[in-house]
Amino acid sequence: MRWLEVNNVAQARKVLEQIGVDDGGIPYMVGKAVTRVIKLEKVPTSAAHILKQEMLALGGDAAVNRNLITGTVDTTDVVLLGTYKQLKRLAIKLKAQPFKRLKKIAEALNILLANLEKAPITHLDCNGKQLELGSKTLLMGILNITPDSFSDGGRYLAVEAALSQAERLIQEGADILDIGAESTRPGHTEISAEEEWARLEPVLKELVPNCPVPVSVDTQKAKVAEKALNLGVHIINDIWGLQKDPDMAKTIGQSQAAVVLMHNKNEKEYQNLLGEIMEFLEQSIELALKNGIKENRIILDPGIGFGKTPEQNMEVISRLNEFKTLGYPFLLGVSRKSVIGNTLNLPVEERLEPTLALGTLGVVAGVDILRVHDVLEHKKAITMADQIIRRTKGELYEGR
Repeated sequence: MRWLEVNNVAQARKVLEQIGVDDGGIPYMVGKAVTRVIKLEKVPTSAAHILKQEMLALGGDAAVNRNLITGTVDTTDVVLLGTYKQLKRLAIKLKAQPFKRLKKIAEALNILLANLEKAPITHLDCNGKQLELGSKTLLMGILNITPDSFSDGGRYLAVEAALSQAERLIQEGADILDIGAESTRPGHTEISAEEEWARLEPVLKELVPNCPVPVSVDTQKAKVAEKALNLGVHIINDIWGLQKDPDMAKTIGQSQAAVVLMHNKNEKEYQNLLGEIMEFLEQSIELALKNGIKENRIILDPGIGFGKTPEQNMEVISRLNEFKTLGYPFLLGVSRKSVIGNTLNLPVEERLEPTLALGTLGVVAGVDILRVHDVLEHKKAITMADQIIRRTKGELYEGR
């Protein structure tokens, strides 16, 4: 007797096929083999009652606030407890309800269940360059042309040094280059758009025309982003997810570039850590779509090290797989960050091995892109990890 880990319908189908289940019976069984626990937040009590009743009728359950029965709360979070099959049937029943709110829940539930089954986007469109997703973890190599970045500030300020480092990162296996001209480390001093562009322009003019991989510019200023896009940059990496500079979404939307939408916050207080991060990212996605940025040009980033305590950062990293429900490719940036230094009491130059460990955990959780300083070392680590994580589980025949 042994336990089988079955995470999606495709794996369930493989398990049933391997023991010789009749082909006609498999479609009825696969949905029963996958269990999902799904949380809905701030559900009106009237809708919560219906969700509870319908899930019980389907053989599942819905956990709600204890005060729902007494009528002393106006809303409640709801945790749906059921198999994939039960939840799909719930969506059908909710869609038939006359209430608009329940129809929206049905639509959202179907999207969420689909996102958990497989990544909905297989290619990223980056201003003419295509990045394939799914077959391997992509590496975004960091190139800081700043005097004060926490890790390598001042090393690549000269154009020649920056171009040489860019070439080295590509040779080591970088799939994307991310160039930043303003430090965003804790306690950094903001610089003007003019100063930021003065650092970027000479490097981008030389690099972008002949670069074999997409070039990303790490900036939170629309004026800088616009000038970079005019030079042909492929991605804008915004640490405020389009929510700081009011012109950023429109600026990127007028181009064909991709965008990294990162979560950020000025303070580090949360009532619901994961819920608030996801809500922020959903707002960023909405901003992007409204301004003409297509779905296949959006990348999400939980913002490790930004607006979070070390403990909060580790909580987010431990739950990265929950971000799959948003349905977009995910980027993880943990390279040499203070969460490592604060946890292990290590200086920047001694954080490579912990960075590799956190990056590998990201690969296990399904992260699509790792943003790193040390490309060569990560290339070796994730190539090995990808051989395990990205294989089709259950492919080897187990016999009957």
